[in-house]
Amino acid sequence: MGDSVPVPVLEGEEKLIAAAHQIVKALHNKKDFLTHDARKILADLGSQLMSSITKLDTLQQSNSKSLEDQLNILQNKIMSWEELEDHQSVIWNCGQEYVHDYLTSVDQLLKFTQQLESNNLGVDKPLDDLLISRAHQLVRTAMNRLQQEFKHLLVQNKQPFQPEHMSFRSNEDDDTSIASFGDDSLEDVLQRDSMSRRSEEYISVVELVHPDVIPDLRCIANLMFNSNYSTDCSQAFVNVRRDALDDFLFILEADKLCIDDVLKMEWNSLNSKIRRWIRCMNIFVRVYLASEKWLSDQIFGELDHSVSSVCFVESSKGSILHLLKFAESVAIGSHQPEKLIRILDMYEVLSDLMPDIDVMFSDDAGLCVRTECQHILTSLAGCARTTFLEFEHAVASSVSANPFRGGGIHHLTRYVMNYMKTLTDYSKILNELLKGDEEEEDSPQDMTPDREEEEEDNSNGSSCYISPLAQYFRSFTSILECNLDDKSKLYKDESLGHLFLMNNIHYMAEKVKNSHDLRTILGDDWIRKHNWRFQQHAMNYERATWSSILSLLREEGVHNPGSNSISRTLLKERLQCFYAAFDEVYKSQTGWLIQDSQLRDDLRISTSLKVIQAYRTFIGRHSNHISDKYIKYGPDDMENFLLDLFEGSPRSLHGSSHRGK
Repeated sequence: MGDSVPVPVLEGEEKLIAAAHQIVKALHNKKDFLTHDARKILADLGSQLMSSITKLDTLQQSNSKSLEDQLNILQNKIMSWEELEDHQSVIWNCGQEYVHDYLTSVDQLLKFTQQLESNNLGVDKPLDDLLISRAHQLVRTAMNRLQQEFKHLLVQNKQPFQPEHMSFRSNEDDDTSIASFGDDSLEDVLQRDSMSRRSEEYISVVELVHPDVIPDLRCIANLMFNSNYSTDCSQAFVNVRRDALDDFLFILEADKLCIDDVLKMEWNSLNSKIRRWIRCMNIFVRVYLASEKWLSDQIFGELDHSVSSVCFVESSKGSILHLLKFAESVAIGSHQPEKLIRILDMYEVLSDLMPDIDVMFSDDAGLCVRTECQHILTSLAGCARTTFLEFEHAVASSVSANPFRGGGIHHLTRYVMNYMKTLTDYSKILNELLKGDEEEEDSPQDMTPDREEEEEDNSNGSSCYISPLAQYFRSFTSILECNLDDKSKLYKDESLGHLFLMNNIHYMAEKVKNSHDLRTILGDDWIRKHNWRFQQHAMNYERATWSSILSLLREEGVHNPGSNSISRTLLKERLQCFYAAFDEVYKSQTGWLIQDSQLRDDLRISTSLKVIQAYRTFIGRHSNHISDKYIKYGPDDMENFLLDLFEGSPRSLHGSSHRGK
């Protein structure tokens, strides 16, 4: 770089000036003439001073000329790349030799510029200012070039990322896992992460940029930051990675929908969008954002952690806020009961991701993301709570104009019980969301049968803790039973009304008994009460259907007036009335439906024991008084006929031929 001019020593200058002042003062005080020797010494001193000043001026001019030559050399190296055609102007496409030469030249230029600014020659100030100005302009050109090269490296070396084909391998050196094609699927990793809560000791990342160019990117970043071009470098990174994140959301099919689009969407479409959002959020946060944070740390981490954090936040916050905007749109929408499961899914996934988000966006730069996530989580919680309570209202307000065909299991019963069974998977979340609601006292007019029993149990000192979800589930089933009771009154046939209630309450009891979660929440006492209730309806069915028919087989009223003898005419009329009533029951009740085979068999057996025994006894007792031609069915025929009941397919008994006793 050439010899630099030494910085003058201040102490030496002071001595020189002091000596000169002494000579001037001595000459001023001299009253008479100078001697020949004094004149000679002063003349020699003046000659030496002029010679030294001339040499110093020549040396400084020579040094400035040397610095200008060095600057010209550096300028030729750096500007040579600016004169090439566009397709030849990417240094990193020309090989490492050219890369190394260019980076070395830039490094020399920075040091050269710093030296110019620190030397402050001060002899030929216009020339110094010109050199510094040229150097700064050349630095600006070099930084613009490095910014473009930085962006080029990021774009051209972007790694393809296909979530559906991704698997992972563990990297023990840096406590991360890097994408590969091992044995673990993406879903396995996400599930494992969810179970372990992805502590700071284990993070799943993928290489978003080819690892070979990371050192070059880091080198460029260091040069630009050392040259006070940190903003240009950071912005280049943010712009490129922001586009990459947008591309990834496109791959995940995360559509950019405004709030109005979401609010107007049909449920089937919205349901599909929500399911896609849930998968997208898991992959985006746990894999892609973790990888994006890792990439930012790899490039900028050595400079300053805050720089890395800001670059990561600025490049990623737009994408994650876009995803959160969809969740907000769903949360402020309508509260149909069918949305609850998906709302809970969204709440659960965002709640699970909050620790990851808090870690990745922990600095002040990420405050807006953390705040928005918490806001959306609160909105989803409120929406889930309101939708849950809306479900209770929907059950209570379900009205039917016509009786349910065949007395089978009403679709409302299936819907409510299956809905409750599905909600058991969210017991922990719902208990948290419903805390406080159970403290609200029920008004007397809203007290359901189960709530009344609960109050009675508590007053008897047998109270125990009942979770908020259990209280609401008991309320749901009680409201459902009240609704079913209203629907049973739509049947003109009292028997069918009891059969309808028997079917539905039995279905409810079996659903709870066969579900471990429902059984845990509602309890065995609930099951016992409802077993007793459907059995009561079974007995009420038998009583309403068969009591009047079996009364025809009694002994009373078959004797001749004023005599103990049996009246054949009355017996014949009794049998005819019995057969007519039985035929009518057969015709109607074969069309009634009991879907549960065990319940159907139990009711048939119970009915058969009563009817066949009474019929067999009546026929046997009066066999001497009744001609065979009046006996329409034998006991075995009757028993077989009863086996046709409750199949849901109406039949008729034709003919009156005697089939044998």
